[in-house]
Amino acid sequence: MQETGKRSLGLSKLAICGLALLAVPRVVAHDLDLVGPAVNALLVWVPLVIWVAVVLVKRVENPFPTLLAVGLVYGILLAIGHQVFWEQSFDDPPALGGNLAGVLSPGTETVVLRGFAFLSSVVTGTAVGAATGAVAWLLSRLRRS
Repeated sequence: MQETGKRSLGLSKLAICGLALLAVPRVVAHDLDLVGPAVNALLVWVPLVIWVAVVLVKRVENPFPTLLAVGLVYGILLAIGHQVFWEQSFDDPPALGGNLAGVLSPGTETVVLRGFAFLSSVVTGTAVGAATGAVAWLLSRLRRS
């Protein structure tokens, strides 16, 4: 009997999480400033190429929702990574500016900034999943014709 997630997404939940995990080293390397631009570029693009290759090799019927799910999981992992490395990522802690500078208490400001950073990471990961899903969908259609 097939797992419900695999039936609807074409890959198991474990495979979806595994693909998302491929992109996590870039979060660590970037946030801790461990690599230069060339290695960072590899850490950005190689996992995405692997995502597309896997859904094409596995002949996932509709790769868009599959990679959208991978992107969502990646976005959550990205958000968690940014929160874990928050202090190490900045020389000075981020602060609200302009009309909002000094309006909120420091604790509230931190919650607001971290909350928006978390949400932004999830949206970014999901957008990456949507973009790679669109590419994979197009390639799968071209291969079938």
